[in-house]
Amino acid sequence: MFGWRGKILRVDLEAGKIASEDLDQKVASAFVGGRGFGIKVLLDELDAQCDPLSSDNIMVMAAGPLTGTSAPTGARYMVITKSPLTGAVTCSNSGGFFPAELKKAGFDMIVFTGRSPEPVYLLIDGDSIGLQPAAGLWGKTAHETDQILKKDYPKCRVACIGPAGERLVLFASIMNDRDRTAGRSGVGAVMGSKNLKAVAVRGNNPVPLYDPDEFKMIVKKYNRKFKEALEGKPFGLNLYGTAQTIAGTQMAGVLPTRNFQQSTFENWEAISGQRLTEKYLVKPKACFSCPIGCGRVTKVNESGFEGQGEGPEYETIYAMGSNCGIGNLAAITKANYICNEQGMDTITMGATIACAMELAEKGIISEKETGLGRPLRFGDSNALVELTLKTAEREGFGDLLAKGSMRLARHFGRPEAAIVVKGQEFAGYEPRGEQGMGLAYATSPIGASHMRGDPAYIEILGVPTLIDPLTWKDKPRLVKEWQDVFCIIDSAGLCVFFSVRNLCAPTKEILPEGIAELLSAATGVSYTGKELARAGERIFNAERIFLVRAGFSARDDRLPLRIVKEPLPGGPGRGMVCHLEEMLEAYYPERGWSPEGIPTVDKLKELGLPIK
Repeated sequence: MFGWRGKILRVDLEAGKIASEDLDQKVASAFVGGRGFGIKVLLDELDAQCDPLSSDNIMVMAAGPLTGTSAPTGARYMVITKSPLTGAVTCSNSGGFFPAELKKAGFDMIVFTGRSPEPVYLLIDGDSIGLQPAAGLWGKTAHETDQILKKDYPKCRVACIGPAGERLVLFASIMNDRDRTAGRSGVGAVMGSKNLKAVAVRGNNPVPLYDPDEFKMIVKKYNRKFKEALEGKPFGLNLYGTAQTIAGTQMAGVLPTRNFQQSTFENWEAISGQRLTEKYLVKPKACFSCPIGCGRVTKVNESGFEGQGEGPEYETIYAMGSNCGIGNLAAITKANYICNEQGMDTITMGATIACAMELAEKGIISEKETGLGRPLRFGDSNALVELTLKTAEREGFGDLLAKGSMRLARHFGRPEAAIVVKGQEFAGYEPRGEQGMGLAYATSPIGASHMRGDPAYIEILGVPTLIDPLTWKDKPRLVKEWQDVFCIIDSAGLCVFFSVRNLCAPTKEILPEGIAELLSAATGVSYTGKELARAGERIFNAERIFLVRAGFSARDDRLPLRIVKEPLPGGPGRGMVCHLEEMLEAYYPERGWSPEGIPTVDKLKELGLPIK
């Protein structure tokens, strides 16, 4: 096989057995890679009703056919499993260098089943593959684990959990290359429940390509586009990182503030990408084969918030900054460092603290219950750092925060304070001022997420074309197409920044034409943009089948009452609510789903998916 390595590594943690099997060419062509491969495994092998933290759950680490190649940003892999935070499927994405090393080791994916009796890590060192005792690593931070394993195996790349994953924090993440994160939905807790501390990989074989010369020409073309796009651009991702988005969402009036009670933040400039660069940036950092370098290596010297590491990204700054009413960038960066070291999703962490702040300000949570020795209020920078660490340790009030905002709000009898879909917290875009994002949040298979189809590109950035963010009548088709394209981005092994900005043709349909061009030269499968879009639709519907089997339906495609009933108090969208119901009426037929949100038999037959 070309592009694909043609091998699946199966690790039975319960029995301590490891086996390799061939990847079926028809499956590879139909499901592309990464996210597609993962959901295919779950559909075929996992009982969707299982307890996510039981030994019955399956966890898949899967790369794409472009992962590990010279394709710009070909550095991504996916972790696919049943989420302990939501009970739904999840597919958490990360970059760095670990994914490319997995491909160079000769595997398209690793399938983990069962639970090891004792802590272990998986070592893939060239042709030598085995499970190793990890008792000495248990309790170590993600940074410490990475350092120890790299000392023992100098050329390996590491993906691991921190103490939060070991303690089953429901939004624990998997960290790779120290600070890159498969962050959302609790994939780290699943890894911890399996007593799997880390995966260390060293590969020595380049990814074979069907037409190396053609592939090289295509790569050169897109690298040239990147160079032209980045030259002379003072506000690019390479200069300010994803944190530059703070200015854009503030101006558009969609920067979530104080647990989505407002949509603009008075101290936004203090937490902006420009301020991060001016005060704390040490150097930019790029993933494997990336011409952008949006990663931020930073250092903070302010008393009480000292530290060094990577980030924060835009989503972290929204969740721990404006959403918590905090304008102290040093505190946000410190809390981000703690999450990276302990292995936690910064979005859910910040949003859960914001939920707690609202409940405390309304007198629902007492000073005694938080254990802070003072009332918990929006804007409390020290509380942000203290509660983040307490959550990782599951100490006191942190044990409740470790369950996420939905369970926190329900515990105190105020479920409306949790800004979630299917139990997962919103990303940093206010859907009352960006209607398509509301539909994308509601119908995302993993719960609220901007990375499973991001209409912000259409509604705010104008990529590939600008659409009025406040209208809802034209959004169902666009959101559906965007979600399908994101399935292909995730499955191909590319970063969304490259794929969205350079490869989606602005035709009557949003089509991944450029991805098709790269995949065809890499794999030898003659993909067209339309065929890839259909593959994306197949993957999205496969995830929906899993949700239906797990007990989800249209009743779960819902936004919090705050978003659909309470008008925005300010910004360009002042007075707006999200018109979700009107959009769903058109979205389900667009998808070929019933009014209950279930794919029809005709749609499943059309896509070659199982009927039952």
